[in-house]
Amino acid sequence: MILFGFDGGAFLQKFKGKSIMFVGDSLSRNQWQSLVCLLYTSVPKTNYNATRVGDVSIFTFLDFGIDVMLDRSVYLVDVVREAKGRILKLDSIEGGKLWKGIDMLIFNTWHWWNRRGPTQPWDYIEIGGQYYKDMDRVVAFEKALITWAKWIDTNIYPAKTMVFFQGISPSHYNGTDWNQPGVKTCLGQRQPVSGSTYPGGLPPALTVLKNVLSTIEKPVTLLDVTNLCLLRKDGHPSIYGLGGRTGMDCSHWCLAGVPDTWNQILYNLVS
Repeated sequence: MILFGFDGGAFLQKFKGKSIMFVGDSLSRNQWQSLVCLLYTSVPKTNYNATRVGDVSIFTFLDFGIDVMLDRSVYLVDVVREAKGRILKLDSIEGGKLWKGIDMLIFNTWHWWNRRGPTQPWDYIEIGGQYYKDMDRVVAFEKALITWAKWIDTNIYPAKTMVFFQGISPSHYNGTDWNQPGVKTCLGQRQPVSGSTYPGGLPPALTVLKNVLSTIEKPVTLLDVTNLCLLRKDGHPSIYGLGGRTGMDCSHWCLAGVPDTWNQILYNLVS
């Protein structure tokens, strides 16, 4: 099957014998699942194997020798358990040992940076040997990205590895942002925002990301999906997501849907 702007068969031939890894949070999982589905439906009778090793999910196209992997690393930097609790280490990236030698890396982080309360998976932030109970989350995000950027410059060899950053994927929980005051979720949204400009503007995290990317010496390509995603208030699972009617998912994306477009962009960048 050839989706407009995406030829799965050609992609599989191009990356025969190679490894592809998404690194990040559940938005990375969204894109990983999309790519696996797009590739498999292009060659539906191909042999495959699906496994999980630790935090890494692996879908192997056996007839092509291609591993399409997902490493769940929601902050990119490390979270470690110490005597005083769970520590988010903004200047440590030991998890990067899993990323070395991969042929294509697609990174992502942002979704977890504003988590508080029971869903926050750390007790303290540590940087430069100093511990903090909390700090401005955008500042913390920037410091983590700087650590990641240094890792890229130190460990990536462009002749071997292509590097992408997925970009900032937005949520739709406030109708004021798309000129529907009083609307509190994406439930029942059936049309994208009209036009090409999102009334609520771009998220500040995107500016931070672009600034850090501009400092990296090695080639890293941004999949700049933010604006197109902002317009797709109709693209979320809402009550049909993992939480069902007890939840409201206006953060992740339906499949087939928006993440297929991300992969069309990726395909055209590597073709």
